[in-house]
Amino acid sequence: MTTDTAHVGQRINRPATDVYTYVADPANLPHWAPGLATAVDQVDGEWFVTFGDARAKVRFAPANVYGVLDHEVTLPTGETFLNPVRVVPYGDDCEIVFSVRRLPGVSDDDFARDTAQVTADLALLQGILEAR
Repeated sequence: MTTDTAHVGQRINRPATDVYTYVADPANLPHWAPGLATAVDQVDGEWFVTFGDARAKVRFAPANVYGVLDHEVTLPTGETFLNPVRVVPYGDDCEIVFSVRRLPGVSDDDFARDTAQVTADLALLQGILEAR
């Protein structure tokens, strides 16, 4: 059970469908979310990300028209974490919102660092997509 959640949002001057399509492709993770993945590969239809010396399985929600990009990250220990993510239309543009959940036992400093990393990742995503 989580003990706290920070909703980090970033407005992106691109249509929601463009942002959704880009973020839904796990192959793009190392480009816009280096805090989550420095490398990604697909094995037998499953996606894996590498971060530091660790490797984890990532599974996104099925494709949908609602902008839901929730994804589960399963660590080598078997622990699985759900990361809620939404792409919401905002006129001709959109906003992406990532809910950073603090798990029990995570310090204030570590939670602040996780939230700052997601904030930086979403700003990087904005820069990538607005340059297209």
